[in-house]
Amino acid sequence: MRHVMVQIPNTPASLPPAQRSVPTSADVARLAGVSRATVSYVLNNTRAVRISEPTRRRVHQAAKELGYVPHAAARSLRAGHSRMVLMPAPAVPLGPLYSQFLSDLQGALGRLEYTVVLYGTGGLHGDAAARAWAELRPVAVIVPGPGIGPEGVAVLKRSGARAVVTLGPEPVDGAHALLMDHEAVGRCAAGHLYARGRRRIGVVVPEEPGLRAFSRPRLAGVRHALRDTDATVTVLPLAYDEECAARLAARCRELALDGVFAYNDEYAMLLMRALQDDGARIPEDTAVVGADDLMLGRLLRPRLSTVHLELPSGRDLAELVDRAVREPGAAPETHTALGATVVHRDSS
Repeated sequence: MRHVMVQIPNTPASLPPAQRSVPTSADVARLAGVSRATVSYVLNNTRAVRISEPTRRRVHQAAKELGYVPHAAARSLRAGHSRMVLMPAPAVPLGPLYSQFLSDLQGALGRLEYTVVLYGTGGLHGDAAARAWAELRPVAVIVPGPGIGPEGVAVLKRSGARAVVTLGPEPVDGAHALLMDHEAVGRCAAGHLYARGRRRIGVVVPEEPGLRAFSRPRLAGVRHALRDTDATVTVLPLAYDEECAARLAARCRELALDGVFAYNDEYAMLLMRALQDDGARIPEDTAVVGADDLMLGRLLRPRLSTVHLELPSGRDLAELVDRAVREPGAAPETHTALGATVVHRDSS
């Protein structure tokens, strides 16, 4: 049997994308016909150095053609800190109001050249969560709710965070604070129901554990507003579920409640439907008030009375973060950031 040897040409296959050379600022500089320093000034948007507009366009075009993206870690080393602002991901679903606030904040921080990272802590809480955040070396951390203590603030600052900002009912030592007065929400709702002649008032307290930081002060606000009056306050635990709402509607009938503050508009809409299914007339038998002033509440029949919340603007909070980053040694600032006013509609 004859054997024939065939030599196969040694032609290397094209490298997969992961093994191809990564474009560098030097590549961008060669293509644009400028120095590497100019590339750095343009892509880092350095204001201290004047670069002509045609040169800026050439650099951006070259970077786009090559697929060049600046290295965040290298940029952080040059600046002495990152441009990352970390926000712990909320443990409960975001409502429309807070989602819009987050969107505005991210846009405002982006215009100030920060990168916002929403970070899930995988069940960690408090100071343990702060240690996990610190591993990412953010330049600033914005903590919604009572999610951190003084030790957690200290951990973040030792790791290089120049600013820690809390959004909650009380300030935390060492952190800037936007105080969210949720008691005022309860006081407004209770005052409105009392002024409308309601005396047997129920207060919905969501059973979802992540909402306790907000529901407890709202309940306290109701109790404070009705103290020393002839009104009674009944706590109404409610999970966000139709069957639970149906059971609660029957209980409202048994207790002869003539007014309910339902924590927020979403719980109010859930309970209103259950009350109507149970035969209750709104507001004749039971007045209902929510909070957040969502558009859906205006589309209900009867239209939902609510407490309008004035959240801090994303721009104002972004400017506070930027100011704290630029002046890390300045004393922490404290601002009251939640306004509450009643919007009277048909349901009350």
